[in-house]
Amino acid sequence: MDMMDRLSLFAPLDLLAVGVLFGTWWLLGLLIEHPPKRYPSVTVLTFEYRREWMEQMITRDPRVFDALTMNGLREGTAFFGSGCMIALGGVLALMSNTQSLDAVAVDLTASAHPEVLWQIKLLAVAALLTHAFLKFVWANRLFGYCAITMAATPNDITDPKAKTRARQSGEIANRAAVNFNRGLRSIYFSLAALGWLLSPYALIATTAVASFTLLSREFASTSRETLRDT
Repeated sequence: MDMMDRLSLFAPLDLLAVGVLFGTWWLLGLLIEHPPKRYPSVTVLTFEYRREWMEQMITRDPRVFDALTMNGLREGTAFFGSGCMIALGGVLALMSNTQSLDAVAVDLTASAHPEVLWQIKLLAVAALLTHAFLKFVWANRLFGYCAITMAATPNDITDPKAKTRARQSGEIANRAAVNFNRGLRSIYFSLAALGWLLSPYALIATTAVASFTLLSREFASTSRETLRDT
């Protein structure tokens, strides 16, 4: 069975729903990372807080609080990365044995589906989980780089390298956070992609739910208002 034969198994609505899923995932990321200047997202609002954190770190001695905070951030990326690996392993295992899914489909719709159909649907979930895993791994490394530049920052505010190292630390921390948030968004949409196992209508609905959840947390949450009140 070639690629065209595989695609012929899907109705036009299936292809439209997948396009909505990945198109929304990409556009939402673009909006969150590059929001209107008058209405910044939580992601953008926290950029300045990290920069201020690194400036305050210069004169903080000892830097136990900074070390603990950075360690917590790295542990968070490691936790989500490990979770993605476990979930990805489960999806790949299910792709190699789709009989259980077919049995459920027969019970619900009284009709079976070709194995390749289930595999392609699960491939969308696996692709998003893989993207999330790679982003979490990179965020973990960036937080590690940030820890190094933090350690290289002098405690003396008059040292010419102090503000430079603090600025570098802040920018690296911001890049790490951007990649961490990208990983989280991919997890949200990987859960939405599971809706395709039911129907293309369900996929569009779960994509809408995931989008609403992310948009509300980035642009209409109490935490956002708190961050702006400074």
